[in-house]
Amino acid sequence: MAMSAVARDTVFDLRRQIAKIEGTLPERLQVPVAAPADAAKSDMTLVRRGLAVASPGAFLHTGIERLDTALGGGLPRAAMSEIHGLETRDAGAVAGFALSLVSLILKEKQGLPILWVGTSEIFHEAGLPYARGLHALFGIEPEQLLFSEAPKLLDALWIAEEAARMTAFAAVILEIRGSPRLLDLTATRRLHARAQNASRPLLLLRQAGEADPTAAPVRLIVSAAPAANRETVTGPLAGSIGRPAFKVDIGKSRTALPGQFTLEWNPNEHAFAERTENPVAVVPASQRGADPAPASGAVLAFPAVGSPAPILPTVGDQPSRQQHPAHRSPRRAG
Repeated sequence: MAMSAVARDTVFDLRRQIAKIEGTLPERLQVPVAAPADAAKSDMTLVRRGLAVASPGAFLHTGIERLDTALGGGLPRAAMSEIHGLETRDAGAVAGFALSLVSLILKEKQGLPILWVGTSEIFHEAGLPYARGLHALFGIEPEQLLFSEAPKLLDALWIAEEAARMTAFAAVILEIRGSPRLLDLTATRRLHARAQNASRPLLLLRQAGEADPTAAPVRLIVSAAPAANRETVTGPLAGSIGRPAFKVDIGKSRTALPGQFTLEWNPNEHAFAERTENPVAVVPASQRGADPAPASGAVLAFPAVGSPAPILPTVGDQPSRQQHPAHRSPRRAG
């Protein structure tokens, strides 16, 4: 039985409301088979796998086709995206990756500043970006990057929430350390809603925290990757340090597709490039030749069957320095 016009309009209206609640931008809803041909041209949203497909301008493309496809088109522009560093030592990689995304954002919103919000603990622990390197690596003028250092996390959340609603900023960055109780679903929902209403991206940088539930539709887990050798006219220069590289894992996305990527940032073109294989070993080989390990069977933990019993030391005898157990000697780190 064909769907009536009233019922069809009701279904379309419900789907449009669901698309708005999910944070997608409605373009065209699925048209029933029995619907008239002109209904396909209406301003509706096409639904696939239960997700609404937003317009192409709703995403910030990273330039890496595999990553953008896995994210369902890229990072959402009018939303909060989470950039997660699992350990404190990943704070530099997380900040560098965030600045790379800011460079991509500023290509379209030139002249607008970026607000970076954090607490005193964050900036004292991880430091601030090097001003001279902003323009050289990311094409960002130092005066475009504004910092707001709040004494408490509650103040930082309030500043970020108020700044996210302003269209005077190209983007807002909020950096949080650990897994504080104040950063719950309610707080992140407010931040996400403000970013949606202002049609501006908000980047939530997590430093050494757990993967707690947040309202961010995308979570990327970022850490540093070994840099490749510098490229020259004659080929890779051995022993040199090339472009900065990031290891990016998809922790959460609307498509629920997992993925792991190694991305290099090109400071000349201000663009990402994917590296399919890592040419640098994580642990370098020994420079003193082959390992002189003895052949198998040369050292026995127990005497062989039929061999004479070993001579045990008498009471009071002390083993020589070379015979002290390894666990009693000082442990050398690295």
